[in-house]
Amino acid sequence: MHLAYPVVLAALLFSTGVYGVLARRNVVLVLMSVELMLNAVNLNLVAFDAWLRDSLHAGQALTLFTITIAAAEIGLGLAIVLLLFRARGTADIDKVTALGDPSEDAPEAAEAESGLKGQAVA
Repeated sequence: MHLAYPVVLAALLFSTGVYGVLARRNVVLVLMSVELMLNAVNLNLVAFDAWLRDSLHAGQALTLFTITIAAAEIGLGLAIVLLLFRARGTADIDKVTALGDPSEDAPEAAEAESGLKGQAVA
């Protein structure tokens, strides 16, 4: 097997993941894009391990560690996303700018809400 095929596929996967991280606004899609980039790295590790005919299979061992780290990362990442969604009501990256109290982040919104309290709702 030629080394070029898995390397080109890994480059396409990695570039798709980079595009997903830079262009997406949803936190869950950004996490999926990071996982796509990690899978591209895993593909390169296994491809070079097979191409070099490593007797220790170091590429495959590193792939197992990478899969373990990716599983822990996605678990923690989804827990943080759920907490942010409960606190803010959105999973949009642009709307989640700080980890503090939502009322402290936008004083203009608090002033606008206080101005509307005296008006009757139609």
